[in-house]
Amino acid sequence: MVRLPVYQRILADQVRNRTSTLSSEQLASLAGVNAAKVRKDLSLLGSFGTRGTGYDPAFLLAQIDRALGVDKNWAIAVVGIGNLGRALTNSQGFASRGFHVTALFDVDPMVIGEEIKGLRVRHMNEIASLRSHERPAIGVITTPGWAAQEVANLLVQVGVTSILNFAPRVLTVPAHVHLRYVDLSIELQVLGFYRAWRDEPSSDGAEESEPPPPLIRSVGLSAPTDIV
Repeated sequence: MVRLPVYQRILADQVRNRTSTLSSEQLASLAGVNAAKVRKDLSLLGSFGTRGTGYDPAFLLAQIDRALGVDKNWAIAVVGIGNLGRALTNSQGFASRGFHVTALFDVDPMVIGEEIKGLRVRHMNEIASLRSHERPAIGVITTPGWAAQEVANLLVQVGVTSILNFAPRVLTVPAHVHLRYVDLSIELQVLGFYRAWRDEPSSDGAEESEPPPPLIRSVGLSAPTDIV
């Protein structure tokens, strides 16, 4: 349910603004989708709206938080403590959404042993010796592309079943592992494609009348069924 976090942020804003009710049409407009899609998405969580009235933003926000696991504490291991890894480790936004960085790994001797936000950076090889109580719920890979597959293998070896990959490489993982990619260069290329399409003149010199191709919302998911 890739749209739930979008609904969550919108509803949080509505709660802060003391909105008492919100219709599916209003939520759809704010999320940039149609109302039928909103109702379908939310129906998978339960029946929370009142016909002719709408949703209670605070109640619906609580239900989405529960579905997203925000009410839990998810341990995160960051592997690759370069600029991006440090930025993610120092981010203040994770804890408010139930995610806590609990382990840091790298292979650079200049970085190993360094302390960041109270966590000592350990050698990547130590991932293989993690005990069950140390195992993170989510592994975040921020290494160069050449090292990413080895990191993924180590994380899977110790039982990590959720991986977020920032490295510019397509990874191979077992079917039971949930894998998502965040590649900023790909996202920029996607935006570049739509920008070029918009700026491309039509062959007869007239203004382009054909609708643009559908916007690609996410790239590199672990399986097509992740897109709902």
